[in-house]
Amino acid sequence: MGKVTPMSVSRLTEAVWDVLSRVNDPEIGKPITELDMVERVAVGEDGHAQVKVLLTIAGCPMRGTIEHDVHAALQSVEGLTGLDLEFGVMSDEQRAELKTKLRGGVREREIPFAKDGNLTQVILVASGKGGVGKSSVTVNLAKALQSRGKTVGVLDADIYGHSIPPMLGIADAEVTGLDDMILPVPVEGMKVISIGMLKQSRDQVIAWRGPILDRALQQFLADVYWGDLDFLLVDLPPGTGDVPMSLGAKLPNAEVLVVTTPQAAAAEVAERAGTMASMVDQRVLGVVENMAYLETACPACGDVHRVDLFGSGGGQRVAEALSVRLGYPIELLAQVPIDPAVSATGDAGVPLVSAQADSPAARALDAVAERLAARKRGLAGRKLSLHVS
Repeated sequence: MGKVTPMSVSRLTEAVWDVLSRVNDPEIGKPITELDMVERVAVGEDGHAQVKVLLTIAGCPMRGTIEHDVHAALQSVEGLTGLDLEFGVMSDEQRAELKTKLRGGVREREIPFAKDGNLTQVILVASGKGGVGKSSVTVNLAKALQSRGKTVGVLDADIYGHSIPPMLGIADAEVTGLDDMILPVPVEGMKVISIGMLKQSRDQVIAWRGPILDRALQQFLADVYWGDLDFLLVDLPPGTGDVPMSLGAKLPNAEVLVVTTPQAAAAEVAERAGTMASMVDQRVLGVVENMAYLETACPACGDVHRVDLFGSGGGQRVAEALSVRLGYPIELLAQVPIDPAVSATGDAGVPLVSAQADSPAARALDAVAERLAARKRGLAGRKLSLHVS
């Protein structure tokens, strides 16, 4: 095989950059060259090309698509004899530059809850798996806090499985924009925002990851006019994915409330959700065991018996395991019994603590809200951004 002349190497290198400029990131929809995702292009004298592409996040699910598209594009370059395609991951600084570029060079608005001196108690309601009633816990705690005179915001950060709007009777609500500011939807004395309010239709599917998902969370926190809140309750998606990691950086003083059910399988994954909090330097506030037991009247004796439909002890196991793992005491704050009214009132758009305040489940959730409401606003124990000059 003959050598490629210096002029040919230059021409091939230019041709490689040219075809890469027509390969789009599948999530952002812009050329990977424009997004500074191509870190290196080198063509040897034998016509063999080496290309390094930077992914926006580690474990990017679109890697396979990008790899396929790059290979397909470079096949059209005459004179190339081979390709070594390498992948890397953007640094924090490179991701920050990318986000600035996606905003058209506009400086990102600050998140008020992350500022020194902000007194809002931010509570992230987390679970290891879906189906444990995390969203119903969120809306009922929010309403119980609001009924105590607290100013409360609810952020539905479960981007893919957002269910807060229908639980509060605002499934068809639309947000109001004020220039570059978003006004949250007022309901029952609370301020609420969800991606469900920004969709064109209720059946529209959201499939975001990486910078787009991160940007949506940034907008919810920084571009929404929350005002002065006593509490901001954030309904997280289940598991330990992009959203908890992103919010860990954006809300350094947030606390995590772990929701689980009694069975061992749910408790085990709930421990992971709690452990995730420590990985992003957040504290676990406590554990709520939902669907803890069923109270039913015995047809034989007439007495009310407790039935452990899903086993028992899962919430306590999570609290004890996290206490050991994280190095500070974590309490089981409540055992919320199974009550068909929870789903019925959720479907009706009225929190259980309002619709049936005397039910055992409502009383258990109300007791958690009472403990939260009793905490004083202050900066004690918070991380401050101290700069030494």
